[in-house]
Order: sequence, then C-alpha cells, then structure tokens
Amino acid sequence: MDQGDGSRDALLHHRVVLLGELTATDAALDRVRAIRSGGQDDDEHDPDGAPLSGEWSRLEGNRRATITRLAEIECALSDLAHGSYGICIDCGASIPEGRLEVLPATRQCVDCSSRAG
Repeated sequence: MDQGDGSRDALLHHRVVLLGELTATDAALDRVRAIRSGGQDDDEHDPDGAPLSGEWSRLEGNRRATITRLAEIECALSDLAHGSYGICIDCGASIPEGRLEVLPATRQCVDCSSRAG
C-alpha cells in the first residue's frame, strides 16, 4: 500500500465516522422535534437537562459542523483523485505527513494556516 492508499483509507474512515455522527445528530433532532410538536416546547429549564431550545441549538450547531467536516473530507478525496492531495493550496508546498495524519482534510501547510488564522 502506498501513501495515497493510506491517505484514501484514512479519509474514507473519517467520512464513515462523520456520517455516523450526522445520523445520530439527525435522530436526536427528530426526538427534539417530536417533543416540541407534542406541545412541550419550553424555554423553561428542565431540572433533568437543558431546555429544548438550547438542546435544539446545540444539535443544529453540531449538525452544521459535521456537514462542513464532511465537505472537507470530500474535497480532500477529490484532491487525492486529482493528484493534488498533500499540496498546500496557498503556496504549493508539500504538507507534512504528520499534519495530514492529524488533520487529513487540511489543504494548507502550517505556515499558510498560521497566516490565515
């Protein structure tokens, strides 16, 4: 197996994990939606947990973040297919393997990422 195969396997694994997270979040949102439709829409604090509005907001935030991360994985898979995976989109330098192991969907080297943030 070459580096490309290992990268592809890692990206596909991350995609599966993220799809599982998205499914779980969607199921939790469905549960909150069902509770809210039952006339229990609250903004009162539930002593056993967060108010429904807070829980809804938290879950929606998680959902949006997961969708963003999935899009980043898809972009990285496209880069891999086109031979540009591991190349910084800003400066064209190689992204170190260690960085790709930690952030497999990254498209910037450390220097360019530091300047952007």
